[in-house]
Amino acid sequence: MIRLIPGGPMDYLRAQIRQQGGTPGEMDQLLQAYANMNPSDPLWKEYVSYMVSIHQGDFGQSLFYSASVTEILADAAPWTIFLMTISILLIYIFGVALGAVMAYYESGLFDNMSSIVSIVSNSVPYYVIALIFLFYFGFDLGWFPTVGRANDAVEPGLTFAFFAGVLNHVFLPAISLVLTSFGGIALAMRGNSIRVLGEDYIRVAHLRGLGDQRIATRYVGRNSVLPLYTNFLISIGYLFGGSVVLETIFRYQGLGYYLFEAISARDYPLMMGGFIIITVAVVIAMLIGDLTYGKLDPRAEQGDSHESY
Repeated sequence: MIRLIPGGPMDYLRAQIRQQGGTPGEMDQLLQAYANMNPSDPLWKEYVSYMVSIHQGDFGQSLFYSASVTEILADAAPWTIFLMTISILLIYIFGVALGAVMAYYESGLFDNMSSIVSIVSNSVPYYVIALIFLFYFGFDLGWFPTVGRANDAVEPGLTFAFFAGVLNHVFLPAISLVLTSFGGIALAMRGNSIRVLGEDYIRVAHLRGLGDQRIATRYVGRNSVLPLYTNFLISIGYLFGGSVVLETIFRYQGLGYYLFEAISARDYPLMMGGFIIITVAVVIAMLIGDLTYGKLDPRAEQGDSHESY
């Protein structure tokens, strides 16, 4: 689909080579070196050639950066994974904890106020909060950096100064995602906990004289968190897709940043490489979810219901 978009960098390279007096053969060789495709071949042959190349770890050359796409993505991927890992963990830790407390104080003042906050949080787009934080805490107050992913003045390494700079750069992007995503998790955890509290096995546990802490952790908490496991893996794909806008706002050089730059510059090799990496990450996350959910919840493999657990 990307190769069929008209007016891309291939046409630009052809025009440049033609102006320099290059021959059609030289033009095809240069285009093939950059994109791992022979432009004189039919589209299906170009596709097969490209697929063979990427399975060998060669995504071609970036037309905009004049560098290997593999090297660019390999440098950017750890920073996006770091940002997304911190964000997802904070979203679920805070959301699950808040949802459990909301269910415990169901219909109380804390539950009502927290529900309103969660609904508002879940309704605000992350990029709105990101722009507000960038302007106020970055440009206005100058508390946090507005570009980059680490302190350029500090030599990269296993030092406190380097990690402090990394955390300083990642704070605003991560908190923008957390503040606009924890509400949905909290509401889901609240609903799951309230439903589990009404199950018969909870009443049986109370009749057996089990302590409230054991019931809350082993029965209510465990069975309430399990349905969120699938949402946890789906959110990986959602946040990876959202990283394009978020990393562009903060000029955070991760996968999303380079993907946006590639789209803007019509850098097709880099664009296709970025899409492939993000797609593979989402597919792997969903595959892990399908393979591991039955281990976490044996009822999924046995087809048992909650009542028979």
